[in-house]
Amino acid sequence: MAAKMIFVNLPVKDLTRSLAFFAELGFRNNPQFTDENAGCVVISEHIYVMLLTEPFFKNFTKKTIVDATTATESITCLSAETREEVDTLVDKALAAGGAVNNEPMDMGFMYGRSFTDLDGHIWEVNWMDPDHVQAQ
Repeated sequence: MAAKMIFVNLPVKDLTRSLAFFAELGFRNNPQFTDENAGCVVISEHIYVMLLTEPFFKNFTKKTIVDATTATESITCLSAETREEVDTLVDKALAAGGAVNNEPMDMGFMYGRSFTDLDGHIWEVNWMDPDHVQAQ
């Protein structure tokens, strides 16, 4: 069976600026699925973020687009292989113009930090001790 894939679709105000933000985090753009209306950010082999200009995003819903700087509809969480990877990715996001969302969460066996991107969407990055997970 083929692995499942996920495509997170997010409305953005400035596509060029948003693509540059995610490039600063170390993610690449897939030009095959990028034009003036949308940009495809490759998070991993099976995870993609489609950044859609707000007018284009409106073609996919009859609902009002949430202003992510004032309301939250979802939180996207990425896993990290180490605590250091959590810090590196979040620090890159902050240096690229993102903002701290919450204080770091440290439970010993699990560590995470979160940030908001340029449009206010919330991203979490979490590491979990694999020995602790296997013990469960």
